[in-house]
Amino acid sequence: MTQATSLPHQFSDQFFAGARACVPVVISVAAYGIVWGVLARGTGLSLLEVMLMSALVFAGSAQFVALDLWTTTPASLPIGPLIVAALIVNLRYLLLTATLRPLYGPGEQLKGALTMAIVSDETWAMTIAEMRKGHGTAAFLLGGGVLAYFCWLATTVIGHTLGSFIDNPARYGLDFAFTATFLALLLGMWKGKADLLPWLTAALAAIVAARLIEGSWYILVGGLVGSFVGAVSDKVRHVD
Repeated sequence: MTQATSLPHQFSDQFFAGARACVPVVISVAAYGIVWGVLARGTGLSLLEVMLMSALVFAGSAQFVALDLWTTTPASLPIGPLIVAALIVNLRYLLLTATLRPLYGPGEQLKGALTMAIVSDETWAMTIAEMRKGHGTAAFLLGGGVLAYFCWLATTVIGHTLGSFIDNPARYGLDFAFTATFLALLLGMWKGKADLLPWLTAALAAIVAARLIEGSWYILVGGLVGSFVGAVSDKVRHVD
């Protein structure tokens, strides 16, 4: 077999290996997607808006933040805080995707940057695990990412459709999904007692902002204050 024919074969093997590894993850992705779609309909988003947000944003945590800030009145929609809050939530991807740089050669920067658009926490973790075994490839990352992407897109649409049969999401506890999502994220990000200071500071700042500032600015204030305190405390620990 020549090199020209073996490379496509190797790519397909790695692609489907990544997709198979992502199957258990897809189950949780589907659950979150359906819940988000139901809540999105209750917030006033149309089916087209749900499809566009899921396709273009593809970030469950950021999309839950967007729902919390969303209003049915376009004139009062806080575009600035919404964008900044989503940016803060997704800042972790600057570090996560940087660790995937070894998957691409010197002339593949553009291809690598485009691929990063479908990276999620789960597909990143699976690919890093494969890289540590010496088997991680860009095709493996792509296989898991594509499956998770289309699963998220499909289930948010399904959730929006099911939302027409659920007149009151709070009755089924679906309104707690936003809080539950971030509690799960926090537990997954816990690294030790050093995290307590920025987390508690962020919570306190958010509570104070919620009492003093009208609207949903408390999310932005809490995120910024917590990030700043976390960066300063981390720098102090390294200096010591």
